[in-house]
Amino acid sequence: MEPSIFLDFNLPNAVTWFYFSLILTVALFFQFAGVLSVRNLDLLGLFLLVPGFLLLQEAAELAARGDTARAGRGQATGYTWLVAGSAYWFARAVVDLALVRRPVLRPNLSAPGLGFLGVALFACLAAVAFRPAGEAVVVGPVGTRPLPIEQVKNAADEVVRQTQAVPVDARFWVERSLAMVCHLAVILGLLFIGLRHFGDATAGMAAGTLYLLVPYTAYHIGQFHLAWPAAFVTWAVCCYRRPVLSGWLLGVAAGTAFVPLLLFPLWAGFYARRGAGRFAGAFAGGLGASLGVVAAALWWDGWLTSGLTAAAATDWLPWRRPAGEGLWAGVHGAYRLPVFLVYLAFALTLAVWPTPKNLSHLIALSAAVLLGVQLWHPDRGGVYVLWYLPLVLLMVLRPNLSGHEPPVVVPGGGLVRRWAGVAWRQVRPARGANTSNELAV
Repeated sequence: MEPSIFLDFNLPNAVTWFYFSLILTVALFFQFAGVLSVRNLDLLGLFLLVPGFLLLQEAAELAARGDTARAGRGQATGYTWLVAGSAYWFARAVVDLALVRRPVLRPNLSAPGLGFLGVALFACLAAVAFRPAGEAVVVGPVGTRPLPIEQVKNAADEVVRQTQAVPVDARFWVERSLAMVCHLAVILGLLFIGLRHFGDATAGMAAGTLYLLVPYTAYHIGQFHLAWPAAFVTWAVCCYRRPVLSGWLLGVAAGTAFVPLLLFPLWAGFYARRGAGRFAGAFAGGLGASLGVVAAALWWDGWLTSGLTAAAATDWLPWRRPAGEGLWAGVHGAYRLPVFLVYLAFALTLAVWPTPKNLSHLIALSAAVLLGVQLWHPDRGGVYVLWYLPLVLLMVLRPNLSGHEPPVVVPGGGLVRRWAGVAWRQVRPARGANTSNELAV
């Protein structure tokens, strides 16, 4: 039976999507009354990295046609563009610490309109993500998955194969389903942050709509290993007033994707004297639990030794000559090592600077940490935009958050003690009333 013509749905090609999303973003969020504003510049800057992806796509097409010389030049230009764009946003995230007064976001579309557009975009992107394998377009290479994420997906594949009677491409459907779940988690997290922490539901809707509208999400809509850590980090920001929950979320993310591990000094400094110990304990617990599950799965399948060998031989180590694709491909480690050491010093400094930190510092500096990885990442550094995209959107759209600091820890204020205190306050007046009545009699 021939498929219906009405179900033959495709997104525009990469270039068309770039121009379409740029025009729609300007129409929806650009403040025409004050053209020369930081927020307008940020909105345009969200598309700064797209030419790099397009250059990589062109290089891949040239390589497929056998024009290796032009393909090599285009690939080098593309990765150089991506790393330079990442450096721009890294500097912008650091500068955000000085931007205290921020106007309230006023989109050029009502909140119900933004909500409808966001739902429509999500449905369209999901339709493209679930097209048969090989038909969904990915612009540019996206790198290899970290070993724990690959193991999680393989285990899910096996579950599907054992429970389904009809043979299907389980790997494709599991990967795309996980990807859409992660994207949905990021969008809901952005909505919650706008409603709860920004005090403006429209700002949350704007962030969620922009997440679906910018080209990077469409280009990598089916790549769940890019959206996986972003979902955990976004919800850690949502729960920033709960050090234990935020620590657990970041710990699980660090155990499966490694990159969130670099956020630990910043977040520990954020909770300094306000729950840092509870955050660190929850982080260690989440990290140990996720690594334990992955190690048990590898041991059960007999892949533990090979997995550890692959992890030890990774190109992540800054003193190795990377063999993968990217700006640092084939470059001796002596040139990349200084960049890594400067980045590491920056990440560790965030544990004590600035002090005290508020939510705007936490968002901007978390984005800076993930952006800084792109500068020294050996394998396709610069293409991992989805890692930090939710944080950049929150940084662009946030209001003044100077009063949003972690809650003060009350000595002995654990959950059990708080419940006991509430129960005691409920019982004590009754006892006092009875005593007074007895004295009166």
